[in-house]
Amino acid sequence: MSVNESPKVSIVVPVRNETGNIAPLVAEIAAALDGKWRFEIVYINDGSTDGTDAELKRLMAKHPWLRRVRHAQSCGQSAAVRTGVSAACAPLVVTLDGDGQNDPAFIPAMLQALEAGAPRVGLIAGQRVGRKATGFKKIQSRIANGVRGAVLRDGTRDTGCGLKAFRRDVFMALPYFDGLHRFLPALVRRDGFDIGYVDVIDRPRGQGVSNYGLWDRLWVGILDLIGVWWLLRRKRRVPEISED
Repeated sequence: MSVNESPKVSIVVPVRNETGNIAPLVAEIAAALDGKWRFEIVYINDGSTDGTDAELKRLMAKHPWLRRVRHAQSCGQSAAVRTGVSAACAPLVVTLDGDGQNDPAFIPAMLQALEAGAPRVGLIAGQRVGRKATGFKKIQSRIANGVRGAVLRDGTRDTGCGLKAFRRDVFMALPYFDGLHRFLPALVRRDGFDIGYVDVIDRPRGQGVSNYGLWDRLWVGILDLIGVWWLLRRKRRVPEISED
């Protein structure tokens, strides 16, 4: 992509202490999109204390489509995603985790589904198959998704997948709170948009260890769940207004 062209797609990647996973993932994202969509990659360094920032600066010197936004201290995954989407220059946004478990090869299919469903479809959510996690984490995730689905009835079996494609304006119109990324299907549907799904293959993490806590990754807080349920209940039809 020429530096003078505006991107059509912004890839938003929140990271905390992921030095060894950055370069391989950047290369995979570029390979998946190059020649198909004008793109930018926006990394959000969420208060990393390792060499993440130095690695991002090194890669930015080589790739004009790579950008970095930095949190002075870790604010959590939802805040990092919100920062990245706010900074995005493109009308379409794709998010994915920075540990290498989300395969960028699925991004084109998600973007195609989003474009094909326009303007009714506001979100394409990745649904993981072949989870690369411990049995205990799989059980936790299944319980959390089950409780969320029973309360919110959002029709989504896996909200924990980081791979999501959506319109930037749709996301920015949502109410922001910590944990927002876990409730995107329910909130996007609340605003009158349809949701699409793409099955994606889960991979083992590239290097290092998980940097977001159990609450960030798997469980939804009870207060958040109640709060989103309240938001869904309080949604009212917007009146159609005409003038003679």
